[in-house]
Amino acid sequence: MTTEMQPIGRRVAHWRSRRKMSQQVFADRLGKSKSWVDKVERGVRSLDRMSTLRDIATVLRIDAAVLIGPGATPVGRTERAEGVNRVAAALSTYDIAVRRTTGRPLVPADRMTRTVEHAWTTFQHARYSQVTALAPQLLVDAQRTYADDPDAGRSQLVEAYRVTASLLTKLDASELAWLTADRAMHCATDEPRLTAMAAIQVSQALRACGRSRAAMSTALHAAYRIAAPDNDDGAAEELSLCGALLMQSALAAARHGDHRGAARLLDDAEALAARVGDGHDHHRTDFGPTAVMLARARAALDLGDGRDAVGWHEKAVRRDGWRWLAAEHRAGHLVRAARANLRFDRPAHAARALIDAFHIAPEELRHRAAARAVLTQVARDPYAPATIIQLAATLSVA
Repeated sequence: MTTEMQPIGRRVAHWRSRRKMSQQVFADRLGKSKSWVDKVERGVRSLDRMSTLRDIATVLRIDAAVLIGPGATPVGRTERAEGVNRVAAALSTYDIAVRRTTGRPLVPADRMTRTVEHAWTTFQHARYSQVTALAPQLLVDAQRTYADDPDAGRSQLVEAYRVTASLLTKLDASELAWLTADRAMHCATDEPRLTAMAAIQVSQALRACGRSRAAMSTALHAAYRIAAPDNDDGAAEELSLCGALLMQSALAAARHGDHRGAARLLDDAEALAARVGDGHDHHRTDFGPTAVMLARARAALDLGDGRDAVGWHEKAVRRDGWRWLAAEHRAGHLVRAARANLRFDRPAHAARALIDAFHIAPEELRHRAAARAVLTQVARDPYAPATIIQLAATLSVA
């Protein structure tokens, strides 16, 4: 058995032997007993604190990750930046406007629809690296399809911009996300349904850029344009768009510190969600009663109320609708739940939320800076469980 496949205690013994230290010398340098070292090396005693692992690694003159074992190699900042740059390059081409030919066959509108749907499905499964690879060509093809037949290709181009903007927001490229969502909005002009769809990503991007008031205003106006909250005759698709926009507006209000505004807007969204129900994903909104609960938790967190955020989180995850939400949605929420639990001084619950997020969507923690920051904070707790220490080492964040 290679060293990397051995239990952690055996690895400690291996490196202690390589450093030519007896158990007694090793124990003395750690400030532990020889019996304690012997039990660790035999696997009788577990190593479940990051601080202890760091002490052992220091004495053995190795990195703590060597003791914990190998994991999936995370995508580095350079690779993520290169992916974002490729998307930016695709957005920077104006082949249609300047009538430059590329030699690539035109993608028919019906096939473009399937391609966009594939990109959305991949994103909602939180496979961000795949979407990053798909996005540049997706944008180019969707632009050309639209230029060939604006009526047939408009919705596909709006959707291509929407999914790309959602990806860029996830990857912390908020200004580029705003530009992409803005293009979706301009392409959707004069079509209320497409405008409402694009406004969701515009509001998300504006909020990520710190422009909460603009995010709130944009989402609110688009919501009332597509379907008034008191409209009893609205179709589920329209109600979902309106509700999703009300949630975006509420989150912007919370980010701005407006407790009453956020609560009022979420109440309006909840009324619509009751009519739509869980288990639907009209226009990639994932809107329903459970989604509104998650939005309440997020708003509470932004307003500084960790206890309330945890309460809404615990209510939401017990609902059947929780399992029907997209993996990207659930994993992103669990990272925020970990932050809320840290504010509520419950590090063990925070660790559990991060482990669950990783099981649902590993790339949520591999690619998102905010998620990795929370993971680092949890792993540095002196009482962090072994599972979170292993995850931190796997993702090279602690």
